[in-house]
Amino acid sequence: MTPPSATPGGTLVLDSEGLAKAVLRDRTVTVWLALARADDLRVITSAATLVEVVHPRVNRPALEWTLSRVIVEPVTEPIARHASALLAEAGLHGHRHAIDAMLSATALAAPGPVTILTSDPEDLNALCGSRATVIKI
Repeated sequence: MTPPSATPGGTLVLDSEGLAKAVLRDRTVTVWLALARADDLRVITSAATLVEVVHPRVNRPALEWTLSRVIVEPVTEPIARHASALLAEAGLHGHRHAIDAMLSATALAAPGPVTILTSDPEDLNALCGSRATVIKI
Protein backbone atom coordinates (compact mmCIF):
# COMPACT_ATOMS: atom_id res chain seq x y z
CA MET A 1 0.00 0.00 0.00
CA THR A 2 1.38 3.40 -0.98
CA PRO A 3 0.96 6.24 1.51
CA PRO A 4 -0.85 9.28 0.12
CA SER A 5 1.43 12.07 -1.03
CA ALA A 6 1.48 15.08 1.24
CA THR A 7 -0.12 18.21 -0.08
CA PRO A 8 1.22 21.52 1.15
CA GLY A 9 -0.98 23.50 3.49
CA GLY A 10 -0.04 26.83 2.00
CA THR A 11 2.91 28.81 0.75
CA LEU A 12 5.65 30.91 2.29
CA VAL A 13 7.05 33.48 -0.17
CA LEU A 14 10.44 35.15 0.14
CA ASP A 15 11.05 38.55 -1.40
CA SER A 16 14.60 39.71 -2.08
CA GLU A 17 15.22 40.64 1.56
CA GLY A 18 13.74 37.35 2.75
CA LEU A 19 15.94 35.42 0.36
CA ALA A 20 19.03 37.49 1.22
CA LYS A 21 18.43 36.93 4.93
CA ALA A 22 17.93 33.22 4.34
CA VAL A 23 21.33 33.14 2.61
CA LEU A 24 22.84 34.91 5.62
CA ARG A 25 21.07 32.47 7.97
CA ASP A 26 19.25 35.30 9.73
CA ARG A 27 17.64 33.93 12.88
CA THR A 28 14.14 35.26 12.17
CA VAL A 29 14.03 33.93 8.61
CA THR A 30 15.58 30.63 9.70
CA VAL A 31 12.74 30.19 12.21
CA TRP A 32 10.16 30.96 9.52
CA LEU A 33 11.76 28.39 7.20
CA ALA A 34 11.81 25.75 9.94
CA LEU A 35 8.13 26.40 10.70
CA ALA A 36 7.31 26.18 7.00
CA ARG A 37 9.05 22.81 6.75
CA ALA A 38 7.30 21.56 9.89
CA ASP A 39 3.91 22.64 8.51
CA ASP A 40 4.63 21.22 5.04
CA LEU A 41 4.37 24.64 3.38
CA ARG A 42 5.83 25.32 -0.03
CA VAL A 43 8.64 27.89 0.15
CA ILE A 44 8.93 29.90 -3.04
CA THR A 45 10.34 33.01 -4.61
CA SER A 46 10.07 34.55 -8.04
CA ALA A 47 12.84 34.13 -10.59
CA ALA A 48 12.78 37.93 -10.82
CA THR A 49 13.83 38.10 -7.17
CA LEU A 50 17.16 36.50 -8.04
CA VAL A 51 18.03 39.62 -10.02
CA GLU A 52 17.90 41.64 -6.79
CA VAL A 53 19.76 39.11 -4.63
CA VAL A 54 22.65 38.01 -6.83
CA HIS A 55 25.63 40.38 -6.70
CA PRO A 56 29.43 39.96 -6.73
CA ARG A 57 29.76 39.83 -2.92
CA VAL A 58 27.03 37.27 -2.28
CA ASN A 59 28.25 34.04 -0.69
CA ARG A 60 27.64 31.86 -3.74
CA PRO A 61 27.72 28.45 -1.96
CA ALA A 62 25.27 29.75 0.68
CA LEU A 63 23.03 31.16 -2.06
CA GLU A 64 23.03 27.88 -3.99
CA TRP A 65 22.33 25.88 -0.81
CA THR A 66 19.41 28.17 0.04
CA LEU A 67 18.03 28.03 -3.51
CA SER A 68 18.17 24.24 -3.40
CA ARG A 69 15.56 24.43 -0.64
CA VAL A 70 13.32 27.04 -2.28
CA ILE A 71 11.11 26.68 -5.33
CA VAL A 72 12.08 29.40 -7.81
CA GLU A 73 8.95 30.08 -9.81
CA PRO A 74 9.41 31.32 -13.40
CA VAL A 75 8.01 34.61 -14.62
CA THR A 76 5.65 33.36 -17.30
CA GLU A 77 3.52 35.51 -19.57
CA PRO A 78 0.40 34.93 -17.38
CA ILE A 79 2.40 35.98 -14.29
CA ALA A 80 3.68 39.09 -16.11
CA ARG A 81 0.16 40.00 -17.23
CA HIS A 82 -1.18 39.51 -13.70
CA ALA A 83 1.68 41.64 -12.33
CA SER A 84 0.73 44.41 -14.76
CA ALA A 85 -2.89 44.20 -13.62
CA LEU A 86 -1.83 44.35 -9.95
CA LEU A 87 0.22 47.48 -10.67
CA ALA A 88 -2.74 49.12 -12.39
CA GLU A 89 -5.11 48.20 -9.53
CA ALA A 90 -2.68 49.63 -6.97
CA GLY A 91 -1.94 52.75 -9.03
CA LEU A 92 1.77 51.93 -9.10
CA HIS A 93 4.24 52.19 -11.97
CA GLY A 94 6.14 49.17 -13.28
CA HIS A 95 9.39 51.09 -13.58
CA ARG A 96 9.77 51.24 -9.80
CA HIS A 97 7.63 48.32 -8.66
CA ALA A 98 8.05 45.68 -11.40
CA ILE A 99 9.86 43.06 -9.31
CA ASP A 100 7.47 43.49 -6.37
CA ALA A 101 4.56 43.08 -8.80
CA MET A 102 6.05 39.90 -10.31
CA LEU A 103 6.65 38.49 -6.82
CA SER A 104 3.08 39.40 -5.82
CA ALA A 105 1.60 37.76 -8.92
CA THR A 106 3.71 34.67 -8.21
CA ALA A 107 2.53 34.61 -4.59
CA LEU A 108 -1.12 34.99 -5.56
CA ALA A 109 -0.84 32.10 -8.03
CA ALA A 110 0.48 29.80 -5.28
CA PRO A 111 -1.65 27.50 -3.11
CA GLY A 112 -3.03 29.42 -0.15
CA PRO A 113 -2.95 30.54 2.44
CA VAL A 114 0.01 32.66 1.34
CA THR A 115 2.45 34.45 3.64
CA ILE A 116 5.08 36.81 2.22
CA LEU A 117 8.23 37.73 4.14
CA THR A 118 9.41 41.17 3.04
CA SER A 119 11.26 44.30 4.04
CA ASP A 120 8.70 46.34 2.07
CA PRO A 121 5.24 45.52 3.45
CA GLU A 122 3.61 48.72 2.20
CA ASP A 123 4.11 47.97 -1.50
CA LEU A 124 3.31 44.28 -1.19
CA ASN A 125 0.16 45.03 0.81
CA ALA A 126 -0.87 47.51 -1.90
CA LEU A 127 -0.29 44.87 -4.59
CA CYS A 128 -1.75 41.83 -2.79
CA GLY A 129 -4.45 43.41 -0.65
CA SER A 130 -6.09 40.89 1.67
CA ARG A 131 -5.21 37.94 -0.60
CA ALA A 132 -1.91 37.33 1.22
CA THR A 133 -0.49 37.89 4.68
CA VAL A 134 2.49 40.22 4.47
CA ILE A 135 5.06 40.04 7.28
CA LYS A 136 7.82 42.62 7.73
CA ILE A 137 11.22 41.12 8.41
